[in-house]
Amino acid sequence: MLGENNRIIFVGGKGGVGKSSSAAALAMEYAETGYRTLLVSTDPAHNVSDIFAQQIGGKITAIEKNLYALEIDSDKETDTYIKKVKENIQGVVHIDMMEEVHRQLDTAKASPGADEAALFDKLISIILEDGDRFDKLVFDTAPTGHTIRLLSLPELMGIWIEGLLTKRKKTNTQYSQLLNDGQPVDDPIYDTLQERKQRFAKAREILLDKQATTFLFVLNPEKLPIAETKKAIHLLEKFQIAVPYIIVNKVLPERSNGDFFEKRKQNEKIYLEHIQADFSAQMIFYIPFFSEDITTRKQLKQMGTYLKEEKENASTST
Repeated sequence: MLGENNRIIFVGGKGGVGKSSSAAALAMEYAETGYRTLLVSTDPAHNVSDIFAQQIGGKITAIEKNLYALEIDSDKETDTYIKKVKENIQGVVHIDMMEEVHRQLDTAKASPGADEAALFDKLISIILEDGDRFDKLVFDTAPTGHTIRLLSLPELMGIWIEGLLTKRKKTNTQYSQLLNDGQPVDDPIYDTLQERKQRFAKAREILLDKQATTFLFVLNPEKLPIAETKKAIHLLEKFQIAVPYIIVNKVLPERSNGDFFEKRKQNEKIYLEHIQADFSAQMIFYIPFFSEDITTRKQLKQMGTYLKEEKENASTST
């Protein structure tokens, strides 16, 4: 089965390719196999509630035997993240400066990357603090560009925090020499940065551990999803993140009636050949184009059967 040897599975892909359905089907397959599984949605669209036809939200919610789900609200997590920063600087920043610092932090909530930083902070908490309660963590991520930024954060934030620590340490040394008779200065901000550095380092270690974590992209046999997936895999490789699996969703059945479907099938065959050539390093799983929308658990289970073993070719039928 896809990712059976890994505890953490990230599912990414272009919007509209069936990423959330694939993640849900995979999570259900794990649960039916006996793995205690948590499906986590980081996509602002939050299709997981719609897929299972029940309210999920920001608390771990039971779906069925062995299967649980959680939807992360990036806006809420950003508010929590900024609130935590405000608490960390209490007693460090002079009271006369506190109002201005709070104003700047509130402004920072709307800055580029703030939601990714807050979201990744939540992911780290789930992996490090809630992960031991589950055999499998399946992350249904937002569309590709957001996913790339999210997964590159441990590398980027680690470098940034290291720079802040160096500057902070230098400032403290100068301060202690000038005003504190050379005695070390207690600095809660430095301690907080050090703690965050360790958390990001641990997160990076887990993401790069191929035994613990795996990544897959979902695409359709069409030009744009193929191009976007190739670019995404190339970008992740720069951060030493490998993508060993590809799910090709909505493949037309071998028998297609009518001139329209025959022409579409011929066009699709060209893209399937491109997929096999472009993703020769990945294990490819094919899911057929079902005659109806995937809206029931029975349909999800049927979809999950195609994720049990790699297909040698794209000849599938519904």
